[in-house]
Amino acid sequence: MSLFRKLLDLDRQLEAPVLVLGMDGWIDAGLGAGTAIAHLLNIVPTEVLGTFDREELIDYRARRPMVPIDNGVAGELSWPEIRLRVGQDRVGHDVLVLVGPEPDMRWSTFVHDVVELSGQLGVRLVAAVGAFPLSVPHTRPVRLAATGNSRELVDQVGVVPGTMEVPAGIHAALQEGFGKAGIPAVGIWARVPMYAAGMPYPAASAALIEGLGRVAGLELDAGELQEAAAMAAARIDDLIASSAEHQEMVRQLEAAIDAEDTAPPLDFSDLPSGDEIGAELERFLRGENPGGTSP
Repeated sequence: MSLFRKLLDLDRQLEAPVLVLGMDGWIDAGLGAGTAIAHLLNIVPTEVLGTFDREELIDYRARRPMVPIDNGVAGELSWPEIRLRVGQDRVGHDVLVLVGPEPDMRWSTFVHDVVELSGQLGVRLVAAVGAFPLSVPHTRPVRLAATGNSRELVDQVGVVPGTMEVPAGIHAALQEGFGKAGIPAVGIWARVPMYAAGMPYPAASAALIEGLGRVAGLELDAGELQEAAAMAAARIDDLIASSAEHQEMVRQLEAAIDAEDTAPPLDFSDLPSGDEIGAELERFLRGENPGGTSP
């Protein structure tokens, strides 16, 4: 029995839609992916095509429903829900967006149902977005990295070189399922400065929207995110300027990223950690005195 319940009867056949995976609950440095998906839903009008059975997928002790209370009177609960939305970009390309919490249970069944449904809808490409912290400076354009089941797609975005083994999120499980079904799927990841990973970092979201547009052939406007990114960068610059140590850390990160493919690793042992600078940055953005060191 399928976990999907269709709510909208389409009056037309979708034409080779792109499926964008925007489920939350896994790593999302700087809220890069969450903000990108919110922006996508703002610029691409969508309707809810259907939902997945929350009783079978969500642990309410981990993801509790929200209840509004007005002067002691409780209102209707708002339940966490996984939705499949459908819309078109500004030139008429069909787009599907899977949003909601990462399932707590029945991953294999969920992957099977999403892949089967995508085949029925004629999905031509699946693209997920994400963001992870890395030793990169905020003074350079955000670089993207890809994972996927298609070498062509991965090479189009770029990769973090090397071999690693990391815990998987639901996007990785879906990616594997799509690969077995012969549907190309790619995860597009933004690299976020480690010292900005705990705050909204709109430069990552702008890069994800632009990368999604290029890979999926969609017309997506990231202008609003780019404006927010410029403002955030200026505020970070103000903080960095107040500390000689912070300035030196950024200079070393710039040198490393500028010579990423050829230079040996740099020694950051004498510099403040990303966590230390991130904590100062959060205090700074709250209007508190970051204090401590002077130029």
